[in-house]
Amino acid sequence: MTRSTKKALTFIALTFLFNYSLVILFFAFGGKWVAPGSVIITTVYMFIPMFMAIFVQKFIYKEQLKEPLGISFRCNLWFFVAWLIPPVIAFSAFGISLLFPEVEYSPGMEGMFERLKPTVTPERLEEIRKQTTALSTHPIWFGLLQGMATGVTINTITSLGEELGWRGLLHREMGYIGFWRSSAIIGIVWGLWHIPIILQRQNYSQHPFVGILMMVIFTILISPIFGYVREKARSVIAAAVIHGTLNATMGLSLIMIKGGNELTVGVNGFPGFIALIIVNICILIYDRFIAKEPVIKK
Repeated sequence: MTRSTKKALTFIALTFLFNYSLVILFFAFGGKWVAPGSVIITTVYMFIPMFMAIFVQKFIYKEQLKEPLGISFRCNLWFFVAWLIPPVIAFSAFGISLLFPEVEYSPGMEGMFERLKPTVTPERLEEIRKQTTALSTHPIWFGLLQGMATGVTINTITSLGEELGWRGLLHREMGYIGFWRSSAIIGIVWGLWHIPIILQRQNYSQHPFVGILMMVIFTILISPIFGYVREKARSVIAAAVIHGTLNATMGLSLIMIKGGNELTVGVNGFPGFIALIIVNICILIYDRFIAKEPVIKK
């Protein structure tokens, strides 16, 4: 076993131990998966990979943090690319969703209001409906502006809690096996890391068990995109930007969709998977035929 593999496995073992234990202890002490408890636990959950990456890098292996983990705030064009890719994915998933059976275009957002019914009171739902219809511009554009602003600010900070582990430590230590293979393994690890949250119906409320497989597929497909941005930007911060902005804008794929279910619409569903495959193909073409400094070795 190489030193890099041993280091990566140490990080993975500690991260899973602390993350899974956090959720288990939360329920063991009588916690209920409702706000604000669930929000606090989810937030802490996201930062554990960062703490474990720092612990493994600095205290177990006694190595530097900044350069090895890609901590650089020196902005370049790829930070801007990282910020723009997520809305492209979201709108692509929206368009692809319309190709699926029983999914309809809903400019009046009837589908969105239907999805909100289980989560808000009738009074609050009616209030939201009135607020959106009173807007002079379609709410999807306000959602886009808000998502882009949130994605590059507070969401980038919270996403760095994950990315310092996945695209920081793991990306570096597993790079020797090749871009696609390392991205796939990181994607699998990242997807399985979500299991305790998925089982609480956090991402796939209607299909928590199938949702585990869906999340693993999703993270496998998104991992090369995040990894490529991190490599080209030479910064894990850029990976946090694309991660945070995707979290903030992926809901745009559902605003004007009616019908279907969480598996057949949106970024987290099969339409999103198709959109991510297309983006990965574009990355491959760009790297092979356009990029001056290719990342993916032939």
